Amino acid sequence: MKVALIQLAYSDDESVADRVTRVAGLVREQRGHDLVVLPELWAAGGFDYRHWAERAETTAGAIAEAMGEAAKDAGVTLLAGSIVETTPDGSGGPEGKNLWNTALLFDPTGGLVRTYRKIHRFGFGAGEPRLMEAGEELVLADLPVAGGDGADGADGADGVDGADGGTTVRAGISTCYDLRFPELYRAQLDRGARLFVIPAAWPRRRVDHWTLLAQARAIENQCVVIACNTAGTHARHEMGGHSQVIGAAGEPLATAGLGEEVLSVDIDLAAIDLWRGQFPVLGDRRMPDHVR
Repeated sequence: MKVALIQLAYSDDESVADRVTRVAGLVREQRGHDLVVLPELWAAGGFDYRHWAERAETTAGAIAEAMGEAAKDAGVTLLAGSIVETTPDGSGGPEGKNLWNTALLFDPTGGLVRTYRKIHRFGFGAGEPRLMEAGEELVLADLPVAGGDGADGADGADGVDGADGGTTVRAGISTCYDLRFPELYRAQLDRGARLFVIPAAWPRRRVDHWTLLAQARAIENQCVVIACNTAGTHARHEMGGHSQVIGAAGEPLATAGLGEEVLSVDIDLAAIDLWRGQFPVLGDRRMPDHVR
């Protein structure tokens, strides 16, 4: 499986419209990859809270339209990072807000096939918790793999026939701050995930946590972690870069630097099952009834 992580750098000087055009061009350059991943909130600005409401769009808005067209032109599955989502009718969630941090997944025909509303909101009462609703649903997707190089996965989660007769691999989708909550990834594992795909806007001052937590999620779940971060500086926040792909045994397969970069990685999906067979730790999971 060939994956491209577009570690996008941007500043406050670049308009949203120009950034969308530029990013669509970068996606189109990734033809030949199975999956392309963008960072979290790259259009609205991951830390540019004061502009989120005015930059909010529906999942059928201009950003989604541009990303769908780019995915179609490149012939790739695209996890287009996330947008500040609003609803067409203005209806809010349980807290009465009408904004979500929502990841968008497009198939190679340009169709929007999954959305994921970020469950864990960062800000300790400010930022996301103050402005946005929390997501409430786990989201997994069976991603097509060109050339049929998917291997049979646990519980039939991979190696299943895709619409074009190829194979798929099951991926759990999460966003940035979610990475700090291991129970989310356990739940995705139990639903057949073999990959975790994580767009992020993680700041440089905590980038050591970013690296360590991605490795931990890979090791404890014996899953590949595909984590795409933001570069550059916006809203006075320097971003951490260091996008990474971590193998199921916890080994770094590729790591980006601090600047804008496209990280292209070939992932051996069969190695996931090989490692799970060699070191079958998942089969030893136990939990006493009184703490379940």
